[in-house]
Amino acid sequence: MRNRYLDLLRFLAIVRVVVYHVTGWATLTLVFPAMSVMFALAGSLMAASLTRSGPVAVGRRLRRLLPSLWVLAAVFVPAMLLTGLSLSPRVLLWLFPITDPPANNWGAVGLNTIWYLRDYLWFVLASPVALWLFRRAPMPTLLAPYVVLVMIEVGIYPAPPVVREFGLYFGAWLLGFAHHAGMLRRLTGRMLYPLSLALAVVGGAWIVTHPGPRGYDLNDNHLGNALWSAAFILVVLGRAPAAVAWLERSRLVDRVVTVVNRRALTIYLWHMPFVVALTPLVDVVGWSHQDPVGLAVRVLLVFALVGLVTLVVGWVEDVAARRRPELIPAGSASPTSRPLRPDRSAAGWSGPPLGPGRSPARWPGPPSRTERSPAGRPGVGGTVGRAAVPAQRVSGAAATVEINAG
Repeated sequence: MRNRYLDLLRFLAIVRVVVYHVTGWATLTLVFPAMSVMFALAGSLMAASLTRSGPVAVGRRLRRLLPSLWVLAAVFVPAMLLTGLSLSPRVLLWLFPITDPPANNWGAVGLNTIWYLRDYLWFVLASPVALWLFRRAPMPTLLAPYVVLVMIEVGIYPAPPVVREFGLYFGAWLLGFAHHAGMLRRLTGRMLYPLSLALAVVGGAWIVTHPGPRGYDLNDNHLGNALWSAAFILVVLGRAPAAVAWLERSRLVDRVVTVVNRRALTIYLWHMPFVVALTPLVDVVGWSHQDPVGLAVRVLLVFALVGLVTLVVGWVEDVAARRRPELIPAGSASPTSRPLRPDRSAAGWSGPPLGPGRSPARWPGPPSRTERSPAGRPGVGGTVGRAAVPAQRVSGAAATVEINAG
């Protein structure tokens, strides 16, 4: 069963990214830290896939990730080679970008969003070990990227830029692990809201006192971004609603959310070249960033062009996911209007029930070696035979729920 609330978050994140790249409004990064949210959602889904399939999930995730990149490379790499990019073995990095693939001057601008796939690829490769560590020591594993990032930002550990990004976004990825395990949902309001507020205050203070070249843009401030985004993720995932039935009552909105989710990678990869291509229109037509009408037209044009290219090559994502190729994806895959029962399998947690003598406000630790999942295998994540979708919060229920035995 698809979690439509997660689909809605991914839809909002993709739209926000495109609008931000067109407008350049730094405020959007504070209102909705989209990249960290996307990594958190991906981390939750990766944990679910590893729970269901084990390390085989890594290959499946790469299979779904790379074909859309190859389509983009098939168009732009020859164009860059014809306009000044030197042919070298590094060009092969466009097939498997474990580091930034080479680009010429215009390609480096129009294709600079490739960093997301680079980081995503590394996080996928690291996930089996990270999940193993997370199940045995949740809090130390979760805090490790943030500790590394703090050491880098205060000058204790002079690391290269890629390690800084690892500290920033892998922390969000691990928060996705915590979401899958049900840890965020089980935080009481007395724990979650003060923690989120503290992270937001510290992160906001760091942002204000360390402004970047674009002011208070989160993309220029790794530590502020990490703390602010963590506060945001704790709230939007830790207080996920019971259901989003209103989404399914609107067939048009439901269809749009589904299309954007099924074509998220295509939209992300292709929107920036159109943003760059439309930039000269600022000089020709006079659409400055101070002109609301001009900005609105530019946003609409970018979405229209992205929609057109999605119709042409978006079906590659269906093939990569081993779905029947569709020109325009159909509506939601399964009904989700009824709230999920917050039981052990839905939460992805195989620990014991929270009894009267155990405080539910604590971060739950991993189960002991003697605690086993319903399938008879040890570990967190419910049955190994299927991915466990974290239960959404039941409307009107208490902040802390008892984890039922089954």
